[in-house]
Amino acid sequence: MMRRFCLLLICLSLPLMATAAPAQRVISLAPNLTELAFAAGMGDRLVGVSAYSDFPPQASKLEQVANWQGINVERIVTLKPDLVLAWRGGNPQRPLDQLTSLGIRVIYLDPQNAQDVAKALEQLAAYSPEPAKSQQAARDFRQQWQALKQKYHREKPVPVFIQFGTQPLFTASSATMQSEVLEVCGAKNVFADSRVPWPQVSREQVLSRQPQVIVISGGKSQKAIIEGYWHSLLNAQVIALEPDWFSRAGPRILLAAQQLCPQLAALP
Repeated sequence: MMRRFCLLLICLSLPLMATAAPAQRVISLAPNLTELAFAAGMGDRLVGVSAYSDFPPQASKLEQVANWQGINVERIVTLKPDLVLAWRGGNPQRPLDQLTSLGIRVIYLDPQNAQDVAKALEQLAAYSPEPAKSQQAARDFRQQWQALKQKYHREKPVPVFIQFGTQPLFTASSATMQSEVLEVCGAKNVFADSRVPWPQVSREQVLSRQPQVIVISGGKSQKAIIEGYWHSLLNAQVIALEPDWFSRAGPRILLAAQQLCPQLAALP
């Protein structure tokens, strides 16, 4: 009797662990969530995705059930998912509440920084048929991110302007993952102190902060446009990053950092 009582006390003292069975049919409602699902070993369980879910390549072959216009609740119900991956910051809440009311499990993944990407992979391990793959992906991501941080640390960070568009001219504050990419590469976001995540700024404001580098998302043609925009006004090198790597809050944000860090390190 005493032994059973002691065992009961031990059980009660253990932390409660969330349990979940591997999902059989999964819907992803954002491209970065699709990438997270594949990284977590859930790719074969995906039956529907959002528009622009194009990585890995097999994601492009999946049925699209959401886009910028909204979420197709009727079609999602027809696909009979037992798990929906949602983005609280970008998906409308009402259709998600509808899905929940129909007994469909909805979990929210909204990574705000690199640490959140790793945490999202760990969270998905509970629903993955390959939980070890998901956990390993999280560990690898953290290790590689930390390695970049140590390798490219600078006592005097390079002043960098993150530019999105020209008319209007937008940038990113320290509250964004894009700013964190700069930080891990030994750079300082010149608009890190903005009160909003995605501030609209003027050309004069940029010039007053004297960035040494301008980081954009795009290819050679976009780089040429930005260079022309600042011609004769600002002597700053323009570095173009792969758009999907730099814009999506998912595992490939690491690739954006790996693309940027060596280029900043090569500056005189």
